[in-house]
Amino acid sequence: MLELGEQPYTEADAEWDAFVAAHPHGSLLQTTNWARLKNRFGWTSERVWMKRDGRLVAGAQVLFRSLALGVVKLAYVPHGPLVDWRDDEQVAVLFNQVDQAAYRRGAGLLKMEPRLWQDEWPAAEWEALYRRHGCVASPDTIQPPRTIVIDLRPGEDDILAAMKQKTRYNVRLAEKKGVTTRLGTAADLPAFLRLMHATGQRDGFGIHQPEYYRAALELFAPENAALLLAEYEGRALAGVMVFTCGDSAAYLYGASSDEERARMPAYAAQWAGMRWAKGRGCTTYDLWGVPDADEATLEAGFTDHQDGLWPVYRFKRGFGGEVRRTVGAADRVYNGLLHRLYAWRRGR
Repeated sequence: MLELGEQPYTEADAEWDAFVAAHPHGSLLQTTNWARLKNRFGWTSERVWMKRDGRLVAGAQVLFRSLALGVVKLAYVPHGPLVDWRDDEQVAVLFNQVDQAAYRRGAGLLKMEPRLWQDEWPAAEWEALYRRHGCVASPDTIQPPRTIVIDLRPGEDDILAAMKQKTRYNVRLAEKKGVTTRLGTAADLPAFLRLMHATGQRDGFGIHQPEYYRAALELFAPENAALLLAEYEGRALAGVMVFTCGDSAAYLYGASSDEERARMPAYAAQWAGMRWAKGRGCTTYDLWGVPDADEATLEAGFTDHQDGLWPVYRFKRGFGGEVRRTVGAADRVYNGLLHRLYAWRRGR
């Protein structure tokens, strides 16, 4: 028997989160606490689902936000929907549920960014699928489509051995130079926020407001998140926030001081994050975002480029892993004029 519905964020949360964690394309961006986090900062959310014989088989957590001077209401499914994409009937039924939710909220378009890897879904196959279900191509992505994923299944020595020689050296150098790492608490957030501010100013990228990082740690830790700090003589020099979902971990936020950089604290903090995730039983560690170029282009250009995510790639590439890309974004357009307005606004 097939059941359809919308779930309030109440007693159904544990069932939903277990479904997300076990799904082959599941992601922390589809978890209940991610919706709760975004709901505190300008988004609203709704969940739609399908059950067969009492068991969840597909669903989508949809976020909504008003953009472009409040004229455009965007519906957004980060790393979703969670559905058997090779089952056309299931996809069609779920999209109908998503469309109804978008209609109720007055959304002019819906953007989806499923966590499907491009090496498993060739571009032509993915395009044919989303067009068959009434979606259009979208070059505009909210999440970075390309990333580096590290295999955490080997032992720690083997993970270190798979790193670039310089990075492995820096991880060990940090320890030799007296850098220590530890698990942080909410009391350490002011120090982490100072590091984020320094990093944003140094590298020229925007950061969230302080309350955002505080809320993220409050909602996800200690079960599904950790703040790892690298310190020297009691001073926090670098830190990372790592999140888990099922057997995967993701490094979402990281920062380092302008002080004592020769002690390589950023390398120590990242290695601490990887070790923490491995200790939690995670088998993969997602470094979450590098420039959207193929690996040959990345390797040929990372020493020359200073803009965007290129400096980030220079750092992340050293930890080993595999460069992977998702299939990117596709849009469902409910109002053509509002879709064009959204594209114009994003372009600016």
